[in-house]
This record gives sequence, C-alpha cells and structure tokens, in this order.
Amino acid sequence: MQGKHKNIVSNALLVSVVFLLSSKGLAQDTGMPPLDSPRVERIQKPYSAAEAAILVPRTRNGNVLGVWSTCANSPALCNAWLEFTDYLLQESTLPIRDRELLILRIGYLNQGAYEWAAHRGLALSVGISEQELRAITIGSTDPRWSGWDASLLRAAEELHLNALVSDETWAELSTRYTKRQMMETVFTVGQYNMVAMYLNSLGVQFEEDWIGYPID
Repeated sequence: MQGKHKNIVSNALLVSVVFLLSSKGLAQDTGMPPLDSPRVERIQKPYSAAEAAILVPRTRNGNVLGVWSTCANSPALCNAWLEFTDYLLQESTLPIRDRELLILRIGYLNQGAYEWAAHRGLALSVGISEQELRAITIGSTDPRWSGWDASLLRAAEELHLNALVSDETWAELSTRYTKRQMMETVFTVGQYNMVAMYLNSLGVQFEEDWIGYPID
C-alpha cells in the first residue's frame, strides 16, 4: 500500500505541473480545438452531490479542467470512465516519459489539441524537449528518435492506422516491457484515442494560456 500511495502522490504532483508549465513555451502558432465553441457546456457551481464527488477532488488552484467538468454532465458515465483514466495515470507501470510519448502521438494523429495541451507541460517535466515535441508531430520516422522511442511512436501509429501493433513493433517493445506493460501500451493508446474523440466532438475549449501542438 505504501508504494501505491507514493505512486498516487507522485502522479498528482506531476498532474499539477500541467497548470504550471502548459503556458510556458516557444511563441508559435499552434493547433486549436476543431470546434470554435462547446457543444456541451462545462458544469458550473453550485454542483449537485454527484457532480461535486467528481469535481471537488480534481480542483487545482480553484479551477477544474474542462475535460473533467464537461464529463460531469453525465456522472455515471464519467465515474466509470474516470476509474480507467485514474488507473492509467496513477497505477500504470509504463515509464511516464514512455506513456507521454504514446499519448502525445495519438493525440496529434487525432488532431486532439486539448489533449496535447493538457499533456504538454507534463511531457516537458519528464524530459521531453521542445524539439522532441515537434518531432512527435513528424512521428517515428524522424531521425532524431532513438530506436526505442521510435518503436513507441510507431506502436501508436499502427494502432491508429490498423488497430493492430505489427509483429516487428511488438517484438521490439517486448525486449524491454513485461506482459502487463505491453497490454498497458495498447490500452493507453486506445484510451487517448477515445479521449481525443470526446474532447473534439463535445467541443471542449482550451484553458487559459494553453498551447496546442506546433504548426510549422
């Protein structure tokens, strides 16, 4: 239990980095949510008891991210989804840097600007550079990637294109990952593929000063 507690605390701190770092970066034109306005509005105070149970624990500096406050329009659905989301963010055994490469690549492939902006600060905090953020938009073929990083990005690309990790990519990832981590790789890409669909289709708009994926 102690190890799990430390992991949850560590990930909570890293999630808080989103608020601190998401607005810091190179001045640039960036991708924006595909809809100019929300189709489903964010839940505002006063909350119902069901809404408060979801949103109060996810409040940071008096603010709740739109990904949570929009989801809270359907508390039963939101709670079912959040259980899986929290697993991937708090209990997954994937190295955080690896996880963020997968999330950012599938987010970019889906033009999920909110998803990208939400994870950008966290990615920077775990060692993904501004130059690598740009390379993520190119993908696994960019020569700047190590063989391992290229394999992770390629897994996201293959799942996006074919809903199947190729034998070659599977074998490469299996040299380092456990069976559980192989499964978590697929589930992570699948989760954030769905998240991009959710955020894009419901029209969830950026938080203040957020930065989307780079556009050259």
